Amino acid sequence: MSKRPNFGAMGGMGGMNMQQMMKQAKKMQEQMMQEQQTITAQEFVGKSADDLVVATFSGDRKLKEITINKEAIDPDDPDMLQDLVIDAVNKGLSAIDQATQASLGKYTKGMI
Repeated sequence: MSKRPNFGAMGGMGGMNMQQMMKQAKKMQEQMMQEQQTITAQEFVGKSADDLVVATFSGDRKLKEITINKEAIDPDDPDMLQDLVIDAVNKGLSAIDQATQASLGKYTKGMI
C-alpha cells in the first residue's frame, strides 16, 4: 500500500490553510492597487531629440500636454515634425511602461 502525502486538514499545500492563502492574496491585491494608484498619479515625460518636442502623460497613459519648440516647425519638412512627435510620445509611453514594470513586476512576474 502506498503512503499518501499529508496536505493538512484543509487539503492545502504544506499545511497552509485556505484562509491564510486568501489573506495573503488579498494583501497582495491591496498592495498592487496602491502601487498602481501611485503610478497613475505621476506624470511621465517623453522628449524628442534636442527636446524639440515634449510629451507629458499621466500614469494612466493619457496625453496631458505636448510642447513643440518653434525650431521644430519647418513648413518645408513636415515629416521631421511628425517624427519628433512620434519619438516624444513613444518615449513618454515607454517611461510609463518601465515604471509600471518596476513597481508591479514583482507581483506579475513579467506578465505586464
